[in-house]
Amino acid sequence: HSEREELGPVFVQEPHDAIFALDSEEKKVMMSCEARGNPAPVYSWFINGTAVDVEADYRYSLIDGNLIIANASETADYGRYQCKVENSYGTVLSRDALLQFAYLGSFSGRTRGGVSVREGQGVVLMCTPPPHSPEIMYSWVFNEFPSFVAEDSRRFISQVTGNLYVSKVQPSDVGSYICLVKNTVTNARVLSPPTPLTLRTDGLMGEYEPKIEVHFPLSVPAARGVTVRLECFALGNPVPTITWRKMNGNIPKKARLRKSQAVLEIPNVQLEDSGTYECKAENPRGGTAFKGHLQVYTFPQWISTINDSQLDSGDQLHWECKATGKPRPTYRWLRNGEPFTPQSRVEMVNGELIIQKVQQADSGMYQCVAENKYGAIYCSAELHILASPPVFSPNPVRLIATLGKDMLLACRPRASPKPRVTWRRGDRRIQPSRRIMLLRNNTLRIINSTRSDEGNYVCRAENQFGSAEMTAMLWVKEAMRVDLSPSRVEVTVGESVVLSCRVSHDPSLDVAFQWLLNQQPLNFQQEGGHFEYTQTQSSTVDLMIRSILLKHAGKYGCRAQTSADTVFAEAEVLVRGPPGPPGVVIVEEIMDTTATLSWSGGVDNHSPISSYNLQARSPFSLGWQTLRTDPEPVTGDMESAMAVELNPWVDYEFRVVASNAIGTGDPSAPSRGVRTKEAVPSVAPANVSGGNGRRHELVISWEPVSEEFQNGEGFGYIVAFRANGTRGWKEKMVTSADSTMYKYRDETFPPLTPFEVKVGVYNNKGDGPFSGVVTVYSAEGEPREAPSEVKASSISSSEIKVTWRPPSPGPGRPRGYEVSYWKDSEQEESGNRKKTAGNETSMVLTGLEGNSVYLITVRGFNSIGQGPASTASTAKTKKDPPVQPPANLVWIQEGTNVSLNWDPVKSKDNESDVIGYKVLLSQEGRVHNQVMRTITPSAVLSLPEGGTYIIEVRAVSEGGEGATSSQVRVLTSSGVRVKSGQRSVHSLLPWDCLLALALRISQSGPGPAKEIHS
Repeated sequence: HSEREELGPVFVQEPHDAIFALDSEEKKVMMSCEARGNPAPVYSWFINGTAVDVEADYRYSLIDGNLIIANASETADYGRYQCKVENSYGTVLSRDALLQFAYLGSFSGRTRGGVSVREGQGVVLMCTPPPHSPEIMYSWVFNEFPSFVAEDSRRFISQVTGNLYVSKVQPSDVGSYICLVKNTVTNARVLSPPTPLTLRTDGLMGEYEPKIEVHFPLSVPAARGVTVRLECFALGNPVPTITWRKMNGNIPKKARLRKSQAVLEIPNVQLEDSGTYECKAENPRGGTAFKGHLQVYTFPQWISTINDSQLDSGDQLHWECKATGKPRPTYRWLRNGEPFTPQSRVEMVNGELIIQKVQQADSGMYQCVAENKYGAIYCSAELHILASPPVFSPNPVRLIATLGKDMLLACRPRASPKPRVTWRRGDRRIQPSRRIMLLRNNTLRIINSTRSDEGNYVCRAENQFGSAEMTAMLWVKEAMRVDLSPSRVEVTVGESVVLSCRVSHDPSLDVAFQWLLNQQPLNFQQEGGHFEYTQTQSSTVDLMIRSILLKHAGKYGCRAQTSADTVFAEAEVLVRGPPGPPGVVIVEEIMDTTATLSWSGGVDNHSPISSYNLQARSPFSLGWQTLRTDPEPVTGDMESAMAVELNPWVDYEFRVVASNAIGTGDPSAPSRGVRTKEAVPSVAPANVSGGNGRRHELVISWEPVSEEFQNGEGFGYIVAFRANGTRGWKEKMVTSADSTMYKYRDETFPPLTPFEVKVGVYNNKGDGPFSGVVTVYSAEGEPREAPSEVKASSISSSEIKVTWRPPSPGPGRPRGYEVSYWKDSEQEESGNRKKTAGNETSMVLTGLEGNSVYLITVRGFNSIGQGPASTASTAKTKKDPPVQPPANLVWIQEGTNVSLNWDPVKSKDNESDVIGYKVLLSQEGRVHNQVMRTITPSAVLSLPEGGTYIIEVRAVSEGGEGATSSQVRVLTSSGVRVKSGQRSVHSLLPWDCLLALALRISQSGPGPAKEIHS
């Protein structure tokens, strides 16, 4: 269609099957249809093969191609719909689509009769569902919603009949049964009237053989890909067992048995699942069976379809469409939506359509329909018959030939059918000769052009619809020559090179240049500024390659082109650089400290390889490390060498790097991992030392040897030691490679005995070296004596001070002390412990209870452990301080002095006696306190600076300080001298007390004027 703007209709969307819920709020159904075409297509519809009259019936309307049905109903609108689309080029029919309606009626309200059976008998309760579409799901309610009947080997609900089957009734089944149906599309549900089930009283039912009450049909058609459910359930006493088999084959592996074997479910059913299936019901009384055939079908599916064709009139049309399906599809053809039948020029066989000698009248839209009894599919194509007089475009044509070269003059008119063609020069018809030939496609070929060939050539084309001529104007020009220099050049990576391309050509023609690398056009943008193109004259261009890379090596081409001719020249650029990576590295032989490696040389990049470097990495190395080799160095002509000074029993990978005069290249790929062989260890432990430990212990420590230097399996340590001045070494094996310490215990040696110590290594291959000998002292041990002269004395009701003397000097010196204390009414275990920060010899115990006797012990400790405790000392805390705070504070402010009085504090029997008072003075906003002590209940304070002062009073007793009085806030003015005659009296008392007190002060005090404030 590239040359035609117009085209016949083609479906974009065809109608598809639909289910419309009658109870939906939207009362309109839409069947979709959309096609493209030019001119724009016109749509019409068919229902069950009858045309829909949209004009006459107000219920129908068309929006674009879509059919809208208002107030749809099943009686009027159920059926198969087809969309027809046409324009001036033809007509096509859509596939048909089924419109169904979803609804669920109500059960008849008639009361259902009761069912009365004997115990042990089988029973079928009928559902008798209301009118519905499409499928519904069944369940049964027992007595009342939502108590549902559970299905098991005795009870079964058929999803085909809806009935409830009970193979053997028992007393628990007595009750009322209601059938509940649910529409699978609308989810609407309705309940049947109840059916009562009662037991007859005239005895039990005896045992009887199975009777299959519900089963799948004799023939079950199923579309490929769906899930098939085959039902089979029997009544019987005892309850029958259901089994399944497939005759002449096995039940598919994907099949599942459900509902206590009563349902055989086959998901995604395939053609090979077709066959005869049998269900068998058995109990001890006998058995019965049912057989039915499952026939899997498939809808037709296209394998190949037809495509639009443009033919010249008189040509032959051959179309073929092919489809699969079971049953095998048959084919029929439509032309412009009407059945198309064989005629004199038309043959149809098995999906093939042949039309001989097509004519204009054969143009139109054709459809191939493949169908079996389960469905039909459509494919369409347009046949366009061409009929036109010859037309030349462009016309005239200007051509330039090169002197001495061949020239082709084409004659290609558009015409249908194909025209007759003749050539002439001037008014003389061209006769073929040795130099001028007429080719089969009507092209004129001139061999070895000369100046005399210049001129006008005319091609004439003619068919039954008309004729046309085209003029070709031919000029003949000098041949072009090209020179590219240098033609071969060698440069080193990083250098620059210039290639110069010169052409000689006919001056009347313009020349265009193109550069190529290895036959591919050079992309100047992509190459990151390495290439620069300069045109020095109209006939010369230079290519500069800056900072050349290895990848820039190759054949550079210069192509020069005029409207007459194209010429091409090539130059080779070789780039010297560091070598490429060597080939695969093979480990030929591996020993404990050596590995023999071989490799293949990589490219030398035009500079001979001078040497190779061998590298290795192991789990212990930081990346790749260069190896010592034998021979050293490894020269460029070698392709194997031995790596030496490796560590035994270590996993290595190896690689090789090549170097030449220009530099070092990329490394080879790593070899496969290999492990060196085992050897005796060669590295002794470092930092051997020791000391500390419990009494009679010699503790020896060292830094473990890393796995890199263990050299083999079964690695361990040999610890050797001897007391200074003795001859024989004691040796002990430590079998763990991660060990860092060994403890040796002997009651006979005194503390701090000096030992000579060394630590060696071994593995399964033998013993390695020892470390140097160092001196290590045996343990000092924990403290051996208790502190002496432990004294305890009470400081207050909550504090006791404890002092002691350290034990006599010697091994086992304490690093600190732990004091244990508990009340004499308690056990020592329930008491508290407190440690000193250093090895000081006193401690104050705090937070104790008042008026209580405490027992106290002290013991020394060091890093090894604790020493023995001292004998218990006792001390009794003082009585608690008074609970009552100082009360009735009165103060007289006179200048910068404040006189303060308060009531004395009286102690209770269980409280310490008051021995004085503590007055705390602080300036608001400052942390610092001034403290003043007094024996009497009064004090005079000096307030030197201005500001607000806070005063508090506490009673002081042997048991400590008592409760704090209420706060007194005193305001003094800064920098203003209060007149000496002025006083003020303040109080925290009620007014009547204050008056009496003021009178008392005024009788005793000297001053003239007095003020009282509250």
